[in-house]
Amino acid sequence: MTTKRQVEKFESNTGVRIYRIPMLVFPKFVGYSYLLFGAGVLTLFDTGSGFGQSNDDLLAGLAAVKNNFSEDFNLSDIERIILTHGHTDHIGGLTHILEAIDGATIGIHPLDRRILTNYEERRTVATKDLMIFFERAGVPQHRIQKLKEMYNWSKQHVKSVKVDFMVEEGQVLDGMAFYHVPGHCSGQVAIRIGDILLTADHILSRTSPHVAAESITNWTGLAHYREALRKIRKLEGIRLGLGGHEKPIDDLHGRIDVLQTRIDEKLRMMLDMIRDAGKPLTINDISKLRYPNKHGFDVLLALQEAGAFIEYLYDRGYLGIANLDEVEAEQNPPLLYYVLE
Repeated sequence: MTTKRQVEKFESNTGVRIYRIPMLVFPKFVGYSYLLFGAGVLTLFDTGSGFGQSNDDLLAGLAAVKNNFSEDFNLSDIERIILTHGHTDHIGGLTHILEAIDGATIGIHPLDRRILTNYEERRTVATKDLMIFFERAGVPQHRIQKLKEMYNWSKQHVKSVKVDFMVEEGQVLDGMAFYHVPGHCSGQVAIRIGDILLTADHILSRTSPHVAAESITNWTGLAHYREALRKIRKLEGIRLGLGGHEKPIDDLHGRIDVLQTRIDEKLRMMLDMIRDAGKPLTINDISKLRYPNKHGFDVLLALQEAGAFIEYLYDRGYLGIANLDEVEAEQNPPLLYYVLE
């Protein structure tokens, strides 16, 4: 996922000036922070990954806002940092930017609060839950350790920080309206500023945001994601959506409709895959059929996403489990799914 890397300015119909700051948050993967003037105190949304050159990109972008757009401010004038959600590419740079910003308060949704306040514990527990999911998904034991290493490779530098305030569904703060949009992440929020919506990773202009099974982490999963899409689809008067990655979104309603249609297509495709296989399949089997050319970290993401779709289908009665005797007798055996006709 690449895009042009220069600071861009947007302005809402309420007069808030929004600067989009690009960062190379992971190799070949660009993310954005947003600096807001005119919505109460000077506010920064998201801080990049803290990985590689992400911190330098953020500081360079903030300097560009001052130098290229004639905004008269210093880093110490940023009084508030709000995290749209608790994924590493959005929170990993927080401790670094706090070293340059003296006294900024930190806000996040309650469901992602512990990711900031007790990061080390959360990573340990989340890793354990993910390993249990891999076993149930039918991933061979020799591959599980490698996937564990991949999961943790970008998280070693992140440290716990104090959270000063919460942002929740229905809250309005200095003209910014917050919407809880879980699915991609438990505590993800979208923020309305007049006719502009900061969509975080909930709605992106080109790709379908990654989702993982709720059996791994509460408030993730496809069901929560789709419900949050329906919630945002009801908003009127949004001229522009600005995501955590990719290009601005000119037609938010149209983009949501495309995302919902793609989900329906993927669900049908997975049902057809299981039918056509002629035998029950594990999530690992389905992931390899659905995403045959994935390598490295993308294998982990593909397994999580396949798990989210299979979980959605199973919860709604489209799938059954073929090896119930094994499930009853063993601790955590792979689940074999078949289509209920």
